[in-house]
Formats: sequence, C-alpha cells, structure tokens
Amino acid sequence: MARLLFLFLPGLVAICAVHGIFMDRLASKKLCADDECVYTISLARAQEDYNAPDCRFINVKKGQRIYVYSKLVKQNEAGEFWAGSVYGNQSEDEMGTVGYFPSNLVQEQHVYQEATKEVPTTDIDFFCE
Repeated sequence: MARLLFLFLPGLVAICAVHGIFMDRLASKKLCADDECVYTISLARAQEDYNAPDCRFINVKKGQRIYVYSKLVKQNEAGEFWAGSVYGNQSEDEMGTVGYFPSNLVQEQHVYQEATKEVPTTDIDFFCE
C-alpha cells in the first residue's frame, strides 16, 4: 500500500510516496534530549536477547550496544519502551535500523544527554515499511 508521507523540516517540505503501514501507537509522549528528538540520549548494552514481535521493534542480542534516541512515557499497564538502533558488528543487518525495545532489557553504559524534553509522539514514530 503506497502512502504519501509529508516531512516538514525548517525551510523544507518534502513529499514522497512510501510503502508501509501506520501501526498502533505505543505511547502518546516520549522523552528526548532536545525538542526535535535528534540527539542521542545514551549508549546501552543489552542484558539478554530480544526478538521483535512486529516491525515497530528491533531484534537485539545479548551484549550488543544500542544507541538510545528516545524513551516512551509509560501509559497504563503498557511496558516501558525506548527507541534506539543497534551498534556494532555482531549484527550488521540490524545496524542503523531504529526501533523500540523494552527498557528493562538494557543497562545504560554512558549517558550523553539527559532525556528531559517531553514531546508528543507522531504517526511516523510507529510507521513500518
């Protein structure tokens, strides 16, 4: 299914056709290091393996390092999820892929910036190609 995706960046508007699906939101807010959620919050290490249940999530192997970009604000009985990408050569096919993973799966090794900015999530945060 092709959808039009509108990207709004300061001084730029891009329209492109993409194939994918908008999945249910896991949360309505997220914590970031900055208002645009572009800066890395921390580097974490996986304490166990995790198999992604759907395309919103990433597969993680025990010992892998993960750059953390945002932390979803927990709602009701939902689990607490963070967004990040796998770093390292243990799983080159996963490198650069951003997705969610349970926060209790990892231990933060280095905090670059505190996640103090609460930002609303958008449909694109839960888009799957």
